[in-house]
Amino acid sequence: MFIEVVKSKIHRVTVTEANLNYIGSITIDEDLLDAANMIQNEKVFIVNNNNGERFETYIIKGERGSGTICLNGAAARKVQPGDIVIIMSFALMDFEEAKSFKPAVVFPDTATNKLITV
Repeated sequence: MFIEVVKSKIHRVTVTEANLNYIGSITIDEDLLDAANMIQNEKVFIVNNNNGERFETYIIKGERGSGTICLNGAAARKVQPGDIVIIMSFALMDFEEAKSFKPAVVFPDTATNKLITV
């Protein structure tokens, strides 16, 4: 049996842009993608903490170090720059493997969207 589990999560990141006139997707700073073990074109589920919107789209790689979180196309209607969102991706895996799987979870600084180093 296979089940779907959280593979990666960028927890509480700030939307920097909303571009209605783009074909669609979410642009994410490449540093955040690497840290969260996410890749370009990967399907993601997004939760907007400010208004409760929940939706799916796919990733476009953003400029490394830019802090960019830009919702494009129709998804731009579901956010405003400054909103705090959670970005998650999921994976199918064997039930037994899922019991010990540890997702990649990133907690960026919401003021800059840069990784917090401890």
